[in-house]
Amino acid sequence: MRFLSAKRRHRAARPLLLIMALFLLGVVYAGFAPAGKSNADQTNTTAVQAGKELFAVGCSSCHGLNAEGTSQGPSLVGVGAAAVDFQVGTGRMPMAAPGQQFPRKDNTYTDAEIEQLAAYVSSLGPGPGIPAPEAYSPDGLTEREIAIGGELFRTNCSACHNVEGLSGALPNGRHAPTLKGVDNKHIYEALRTGPQQMPVFSKQSLTDDEVRSIIGYLNNIHNEPNHGGWSLGGLGPVQDGFWVFFGGIAVLIIFATWIASKGARAK
Repeated sequence: MRFLSAKRRHRAARPLLLIMALFLLGVVYAGFAPAGKSNADQTNTTAVQAGKELFAVGCSSCHGLNAEGTSQGPSLVGVGAAAVDFQVGTGRMPMAAPGQQFPRKDNTYTDAEIEQLAAYVSSLGPGPGIPAPEAYSPDGLTEREIAIGGELFRTNCSACHNVEGLSGALPNGRHAPTLKGVDNKHIYEALRTGPQQMPVFSKQSLTDDEVRSIIGYLNNIHNEPNHGGWSLGGLGPVQDGFWVFFGGIAVLIIFATWIASKGARAK
């Protein structure tokens, strides 16, 4: 009888020992596991909730309460955090009223609020994220890389922004805004998100290094001192030659007319 009782206790003890072992393992893991991820998740959840509240107050009237879009504004599902950072950071959003062109104006949100709005919109669907500084900073670029940036800009951007990035006219009364004085991060985000009528330049069409070169070119040409003369709007050598040619023709016509009138009077 004693032998059978001991055997029964032995069989019952195995599951108990297993449960205790699993419990102790969980306690040890909880004590030594890094808490960074859980803290980051909690921070992100808090930012998303705060961004949702800001969105409901300042954006939902045009984009819908869940950013699904309305007749007044498009859906923001899948546009990504970079689009929010660009539009709100440059003051283009929120707009007082829908319009054909979204002009840059003073920003009404703090950096923290922009991050919260971006976190909320980013949670709705995958899209381009806010870039790290090394993706758009022109620091360390060589003269050759800046020259390459100039070639890339003239090839891909100058048709709308002109060769110096000083704005340009577009069809239907629209215009490409000036890039002078625009933050480097916002130039990067505009290229990646394609705001309004601007096309999207993915990393397959323009790499981050090429975008850095373009930004370096714009920084270089906008910081170059004016040594005198007329800039003629920075339209480039072809347009400059056009104005010089027709200006010269006009001067010659006036001069020829003056000579002819003098000759007629002499007779």
